Amino acid sequence: NLFEETPEHAARVILKSPILSTAKFLDLMSVRHQHKSFEAETINLTYDPAIGLEQAVLNICDQAEKAVQSGKVLICLSDRHIDQGLLPVPSAMATGAVHHRLIGKGLRSESNIIVETASARDSHQMAVLIGFGATAVYPYLAYEIINDQIRSGEVMADPREAYKAYRKGIGKGLLKILSKMGISTIASYRGAQLFEAVGLGREVVDLCFCGVPSRIQGARFEDFHYEQGLLAETAWKARKPIQQGGLLKYVHDSEYHAFNPDVVQQLQVAVKTGDYQEYRKYSELVNKRPVATLRDLLGLKLPDNAFVIDEVESVSAIVRRFDSAAMSLGALSPEAHEALAEAMNRLGGRSNSGEGGEDEARFGTNRVSKIKQIASGRFGVTPHYLVNAEVLQIKVAQGAKPGEGGQLPGGKVNQLIARLRYSVPGVTLISPPPHHDIYSIEDLAQLIYDLKQVNPSALVSVKLVSEPGVGTIAAGVAKAYADLITISGYDGGTAASPLTSIRYAGSPWELGLSEAHQTLRGNDLRGKVRLQTDGGLKTGLDVVKAAILGAESFGFGTTPMIAMGCKYLRICHLNNCATGVATQDQSLREEHFKGDVEMVMNFFTFVAEEVREWLALLGARTLEDVIGHTELLELLPGLTEKQQNLDLSPMLGSV
Repeated sequence: NLFEETPEHAARVILKSPILSTAKFLDLMSVRHQHKSFEAETINLTYDPAIGLEQAVLNICDQAEKAVQSGKVLICLSDRHIDQGLLPVPSAMATGAVHHRLIGKGLRSESNIIVETASARDSHQMAVLIGFGATAVYPYLAYEIINDQIRSGEVMADPREAYKAYRKGIGKGLLKILSKMGISTIASYRGAQLFEAVGLGREVVDLCFCGVPSRIQGARFEDFHYEQGLLAETAWKARKPIQQGGLLKYVHDSEYHAFNPDVVQQLQVAVKTGDYQEYRKYSELVNKRPVATLRDLLGLKLPDNAFVIDEVESVSAIVRRFDSAAMSLGALSPEAHEALAEAMNRLGGRSNSGEGGEDEARFGTNRVSKIKQIASGRFGVTPHYLVNAEVLQIKVAQGAKPGEGGQLPGGKVNQLIARLRYSVPGVTLISPPPHHDIYSIEDLAQLIYDLKQVNPSALVSVKLVSEPGVGTIAAGVAKAYADLITISGYDGGTAASPLTSIRYAGSPWELGLSEAHQTLRGNDLRGKVRLQTDGGLKTGLDVVKAAILGAESFGFGTTPMIAMGCKYLRICHLNNCATGVATQDQSLREEHFKGDVEMVMNFFTFVAEEVREWLALLGARTLEDVIGHTELLELLPGLTEKQQNLDLSPMLGSV
């Protein structure tokens, strides 16, 4: 009788959280002393370098399979026992491989995978382990770091309370990650593999992350094995201090940042002086940087029949293809928002209001934003707002933080912002991730129809995020009678989001743009819509490469802000921007905002001039002549083994 309850059914261990405390972990691993049905086996994740990483993963899978077949219910994958001369298998690789081996043998439902690891410290790393099959995670190194901070006096707290606060923070981060995908329980997220691999070779994906999309191939087991060896070599030099790495913050001579101090300072010198030769120094810094984006591995095939630059279309014709990306009044100060709008209007381009409304006093003036955004929170959206637009943009997703709505901290909501958003001062304003009225292409078509009834002369744009399958979505958007589609890349900035929202979310626009362009062509829809891309565009070369991959217009967000004076301090959300660009504090704005409309205009004019130079070298008279012509691009050899293993040919495919 399947429904009869027996004493055996009571043998359950209930965990309130998948993130284990030290006490919970020890209790869990010793529960077999009370219940023989909870036998445990610990599998060491370290291996002898002589056997190689791939064989080490296979050995771990064999051990796990044998343990479950012998009746073990708890399989603990542990990298705690690291010794000199041994290398650790990355815990995510081991977890995914064991999970799929047990599924393949029909044993997964009879076992639980507990990961005892030093490699998981933040909510994303925990989500990866759980998403690839871990039942629970014990992040022992995180607790040791907290202990060390308490001992040194860096953190003044009771250890128990500090551990609890850490787990609470990780828990909130996990809930946010789940909510982005519309998932409400950890059981539904476990093993769901809602990830994309960017730059992982097929051999690694097939063994460790079976079923995960990996569009451009990349790193192999031998590459990871080599890197683990380098890390181990550094780790056992006791006198050498631990390197910061520079992942979240710029560190000199460490990880390359696209907006490093040299780039920021040189751009500001160029736009302040209005000297194109100074801009060329800036573009050299960007265009000849170490490989930092996928487009850095794509070069232009320059023919012999180059044109003289006088034969190429004018700067004024090119800048009409430029938009400022969506940045709301609230995220930006009123002065910065208006300066950006005026610069774009004077150039003949368009500025985007972002979500959050716009002051009616700007309507009908040179300070009006020609693109009005309609986001999920509908902040500031009124009929008067909609009719004062040339383009109405429906923001389905944002490249910088896909799966989340806009966020404006309460400290930035003053009287003006509250009035425009129909809220009250001091209240944090967060748009919900989904639109409450869009759950299908038909729903989207209805909203597009409604907007065109309010403003028949406006074009309707739909903003999508670069992700696997965006081509199919773009085809649906085209069938819903949208006029424009924006493919937004992960590299975009965002003024008020936590790091957990920005890191490890979204894909490069190069992948999404090429997929959307190819899918629309394959479905005979390409002529019905205009494609735009945004997310980290900095120079004319970026614009030309984007055009070749299919873009007809181009959105710039962070770079115009830097041209206006932003120093890229990453404190936009704190309302104390030292340049007055991203704050609502009246005194800071009056004292520090030096942004000039002409500085923004100089930037866009310089970019357009550089576009003309590249078009002349390509033997093209207009930007229209190169749109979608991927035969003008060639693959460049990477600087490292991993870069050389990337296969970017799907981006250059033609339909």
